[in-house]
Amino acid sequence: MAVLYTRPDVATQLSHFLAPAPEVAAQAAEMDVEEVVRAPLAAKAVVVAEAAPAPLTAEEKATLGNKKQQQFVTTWLSKRYRVAGDAANMLVSTAYTTARDIKLDPLLILAVMAIESGLNPFAESPVGAQGLMQVMSKIHHAKFEQMGGTKAALNPAANIRVGAEILKEYVNRGGSVEAGLKTYVGAAAFENDAGYGSRVMAEYSRLKQVAKGKQVPTFTAPTVAAPAAIIADKTPKPAAVAVVGEQLAVLQ
Repeated sequence: MAVLYTRPDVATQLSHFLAPAPEVAAQAAEMDVEEVVRAPLAAKAVVVAEAAPAPLTAEEKATLGNKKQQQFVTTWLSKRYRVAGDAANMLVSTAYTTARDIKLDPLLILAVMAIESGLNPFAESPVGAQGLMQVMSKIHHAKFEQMGGTKAALNPAANIRVGAEILKEYVNRGGSVEAGLKTYVGAAAFENDAGYGSRVMAEYSRLKQVAKGKQVPTFTAPTVAAPAAIIADKTPKPAAVAVVGEQLAVLQ
């Protein structure tokens, strides 16, 4: 009390401290209210931000689309060619991966694979065409060198890779898928390919529909390339082509 009487300035400061001016008190109260209102809103914004998923990129959308396509195609091929689901999934996945690497339609690769071997990785023709894509490993041995040699021709991944590379080379050389298929089956020097190209293109067309999610019958008689039809630089005798034509006529 003595200090307050002797020091008016101290008394003034103490007075302001105990009873703040109305404006200051009002500002403080207003700030407190705003903080109280903002706090739950800020918390809600954080929760919403954490809950909202980030938009998909174009690459992610394409990947999801490919996965969905692969599921449709895998199921259809598995039923059509009576292949176990896991095995069909592995073959389809490999075809899609290979197609992405070499820039070729995976459905075309699968169509050739289906017609050539019926999705049998151990198929072998009397003339030596081997595996899913019926590759002539003796002719294309150089393409198998980095994969363990010609024995890799019966390895599904290696066979699909080499067969797809050969197919792409022939398509580029011929200028069209049809011309490439004719060379692929070894009929480039002949007037026709005994219907091989049309069968591949028909299967290719069915696979395109399947990939879009459309219902495509699996009970249509799948046809596999006749034993005489082989791949890559084969020059079959005219008589052999005639035999293939007769066999196809019987199948049809």
